[in-house]
Amino acid sequence: MVRRITDEQREEAAAIFKALSDPARLQTLLILAAGERNVGEITEIEGEKTGTVSARLQVLLNARLVKRRREGQTMIYTIADDHVLNLVTNAIEHACEE
Repeated sequence: MVRRITDEQREEAAAIFKALSDPARLQTLLILAAGERNVGEITEIEGEKTGTVSARLQVLLNARLVKRRREGQTMIYTIADDHVLNLVTNAIEHACEE
């Protein structure tokens, strides 16, 4: 059973689903599910421009789906927590069901 939530919490949950609704952002999360990466690594894997990947990561960061930390001049991104990993994994598994 789902507990009662506030309007603000409902809005935040909707923002999470909005961020997940883009296949490219979902692909970025799948890449991060395998381990932390910097923007350059994600750019190389996705074959996209750095600006495109950075913008995508900003949306995911704003929705609290990823976290980042600085290592020198490099930003390292990772899945925010197990809730996000489970959400993405469950969505993919559900989509693959026949």
